[in-house]
Amino acid sequence: MKAVNIGLVGLGTIGCGTVDILQRNRSVLKDRLGASIDIVRASDIDLKRPRPVELPARILTPDAWEVIRDPEVQIMVELIGGIEPARSLILEAFDRGKHVVTANKALLSTHWSELVSKADDRGVTLGFEGSVAGGIPLIRAIKVGLVANRIRSVTGIINGTCNYILTRMHREGRPFPEILGEAQAMGYAEADPALDVEGVDAAQKLAVLVNLCFNSPVSHADILHRGITEITPLDLEMAEEFGFRVKLLASATQVEDEVEAWVYPALVPEGHPLATVDGVFNAVYIEDDNLGPSLYYGRGAGDLPTGSAVVADIVSCARDILSGAVARLPVGGQRHGLGSQKRVSLSDDTRSEFYVRMSAADRPGVLSTIAGILGRNEISIASVIQRGRESAQGEGVPIVMITHEASYSRMMTAIGEIDDQEVVVGNSFSMRILRSD
Repeated sequence: MKAVNIGLVGLGTIGCGTVDILQRNRSVLKDRLGASIDIVRASDIDLKRPRPVELPARILTPDAWEVIRDPEVQIMVELIGGIEPARSLILEAFDRGKHVVTANKALLSTHWSELVSKADDRGVTLGFEGSVAGGIPLIRAIKVGLVANRIRSVTGIINGTCNYILTRMHREGRPFPEILGEAQAMGYAEADPALDVEGVDAAQKLAVLVNLCFNSPVSHADILHRGITEITPLDLEMAEEFGFRVKLLASATQVEDEVEAWVYPALVPEGHPLATVDGVFNAVYIEDDNLGPSLYYGRGAGDLPTGSAVVADIVSCARDILSGAVARLPVGGQRHGLGSQKRVSLSDDTRSEFYVRMSAADRPGVLSTIAGILGRNEISIASVIQRGRESAQGEGVPIVMITHEASYSRMMTAIGEIDDQEVVVGNSFSMRILRSD
C-alpha cells in the first residue's frame, strides 16, 4: 500500500482535531485515497501539555523548522496561526517542493499575492479550505463547482462567536456584556474576544473570499469593519418589529469594474436564508450569473469541523502527488498573472438602506432637527419610531429610524452632525440593511 507523508506544525485545537480525524478515519481515508496518510513529523511549542490525541514521541519536536526540513515530509500542515513564523515556514516549504495546507486566515488575508504566486511558481499546492467558514466546503465549491460562473456577490455570517452572542441576545433579551461573559465561560469566545466581536476575524475571512472570488488583491486592513459591541436588546427588538433579524455580515459585491467590501452589523429580512442561521453556525450566500443564488451552511469553527476541512485539503494534495498531476488546480482559482484584477473600492463608496438608533431629549422640534440634518445629507427617512418618555435622569428617548438608500459616507457625516446636537444624548448607532432582492 502506498503512503503519503505529512508533517504537522501546531498541535492546538485544530491540530489535535486534524490528528483525531486522520487516526479515527484512517481506514476510510485509505479506501478513498488508495494510500495511507502517515504523520511522520509533528511540532508544538509545548510538548508536555496534555492533549486529547496521542502521537509517537519519536516524531515530536518543539522546533517547527525540523518539520519543514525533514525530507520525508511531502505535505506540511501549518496550524499555528499568526503571521510569523507561519509565513517564513510556508515559504521555505514551497522552496523545498512541499505542498502546504493551512487554516491561517490572518496570514492569507495579509500576504495573499506573495503566497499564491510563490506556490504557483514552485508548482506546489496551497490548500486553505479551513481558513473560512470552518468545515463548510466553501473554497472548493468556489474554485471547482462555480468555476464557469461570474460571481456577483458573496455575503455571509462567518464568525460563529458573534452569531452565537446575537442569537442569545435575541432569544433572551439580555445585553451584550452578559452574553459575552457566558460565551467565554462556555468556550465559545476567547478570553480576549476583540478579534471576533470587533469584526476583525470576519474581515480577514472576507479578504480571502474577495481575493478568491474577484481576483482582487486586498488585505483585511483595506476592508472597513465594525463589530457587535454596541448592539442592544432594543436594536434586536426593533429589528424584529420592522421584519428583520440582526446579523454581523461580511459582504463583497462586484459593481462594474470595482468590488465593494464591508463587515458590518446588518438587518437581514426575515425571509432571507441568512436570517435563520443561528448559534455558532456559519452560512455564506453567493449569487452568480449561471446558478443564481446558492447557500453554504454548517459549523464555522471547532476542532473537528475545521479539522475536516484541513484533512480534505491533505487528501486533495495527496491525490495530486499520487497521480503526478501536482498544481492542477490554481491556488487562487485562476492562473497567477492571468486575467484582470479589480480594484476594491473603499466602503464609504457603498450604498444601502440604514437602521439608525439615537437618544434625544423629549422636546418639541427634535425630530424635525434630526430630519433636517439627514435631508441636507441627501438621506430620506422611510419610517421612524420613538419609544417611551424621557427618564428623570435625563437619559433621553430612544428614536429609531429606517432610511432609504444612502451612501455610507453621507450617513456617517449625518450621524456625526446629529451627535453634535445639544438635544442628542450619547452617540448614535447604525446598521446596514441587506436588500431583500
